[in-house]
This record gives sequence, structure tokens and C-alpha cells, in this order.
Amino acid sequence: MTWSLLSALFAALTAILAKLGVAGLDANVATAIRTSVVVVFTWLIAYAMRQPASFQVLSGKTWLFLVLSGLATGLSWLCYFRALQAGSASRVAPIDKLSVALVILLAALFLGERLTWSKGVGGLLIVAGAITIALE
Repeated sequence: MTWSLLSALFAALTAILAKLGVAGLDANVATAIRTSVVVVFTWLIAYAMRQPASFQVLSGKTWLFLVLSGLATGLSWLCYFRALQAGSASRVAPIDKLSVALVILLAALFLGERLTWSKGVGGLLIVAGAITIALE
């Protein structure tokens, strides 16, 4: 729970800081700068906090899914920065968070996670909230 709350806090800061940083700059260049910082920062953290088996040989399947995840992240960030450039952060961020509802659905379809009533209602509330804010 703590890590999830910290993730939400940093994601909120990301939206505000990115909106300030993308002003007057090409969204793709802004994304490239942000991504470069993320790459350096995460490798420093991975190296500093590594476990003895951290850099073991990874399977082809692991590489495939991590590379695909990285491509999806890059596309998400490019779209996010373009949206921030065009719209207000308080409207872009909630729409971006529709990803939560999509994760609930996709996790049930592809990962076999159980779709419970609480997840379904929570996902629908997220969708309703995003639509409400978007139509403001």
C-alpha cells in the first residue's frame, strides 16, 4: 500500500512538472529528455540496490515482455506529453488514469485475474469520473 501511494504521489508530481516543462518545447523532445533521466536514474538505483542474483541471465520470454512493456511505456509517454501540451493537466491526468480500468479488464482477460464486483464497480467509477472531468 505504501509503495502504491508513493507511486500515485510521484505520478501526480509528474503531471504537474511535465506540464511546466513541456511549455514551448516539442512534446517528443520533452519525452526524450524525461526518458533519458528515467534511464540513468533507474540504472543507478538498480545497481546500488542490487541483490546477488539481480543480473542473472534472463530468458528470452522475459526480454520479450520487458521490451514490449518498454515500447508501450514509451508510446504512453509520447501521447501523454502531447496531451499535456494541448490540454490542462487537471483534465489530461484523469483521462490517462483510465489505464486503471483497462488494467482491471486486461488482467482478467489475459492474466486470469478474478474480476470481482468491487473491481468492476471501482473500474466503472474511474471511467465515470474521467468522463465527468473530460466533459467539464
